[in-house]
Amino acid sequence: MTAPARRRTLALALPLALLLGGCTGTVNLEAAPEANALACAEISVRLPDTVGELERRSTNAQATAAWGEPTAVIYRCGLPPIGPSDLPCFTVDGVDWLLDDSNAPSFSFVSYGRTPVTEVIVDNDVVRGPEALRPISAAVAAVPAEMRCLDATDVFGGGTVPGEEPAQTPALEEQTGAPEPSGTPAP
Repeated sequence: MTAPARRRTLALALPLALLLGGCTGTVNLEAAPEANALACAEISVRLPDTVGELERRSTNAQATAAWGEPTAVIYRCGLPPIGPSDLPCFTVDGVDWLLDDSNAPSFSFVSYGRTPVTEVIVDNDVVRGPEALRPISAAVAAVPAEMRCLDATDVFGGGTVPGEEPAQTPALEEQTGAPEPSGTPAP
């Protein structure tokens, strides 16, 4: 799936889940294409009962989870593998995540370098990205990494890229609550 198509899909996921799962007991979610993968079961049994102060809720789809009333954090496992991406990549507790902030203040985090891919959608008005990702990363880490994000020093052998000045942008954590990117996804 291309980055723009993924963004459109992710942009619809949280508002739809909020609408469907708002004040009901069970959150209605759609299972990912590879939700029946054994690795999804390995992760699912390790998911936390709480994310931040948000209690876990029941969902109606395999390899999914949701936290908060109304739903503020959504987890799905079983997305197809992701290749190189232009999305920022950062590491939380040993797990690389791609950040899609195109639907801010709802942020979509997609695991990178692990199969199957997991997705976490966070309503940043309710809970900050790192606060949601830390307990979920512990579960996702049960699946071994096959690839990792690289930064410029990995690609260019250390140091800086000649002729380029480092960009002076506000810290990612200031914008989204996410830690600074660790690099870009490896090809």
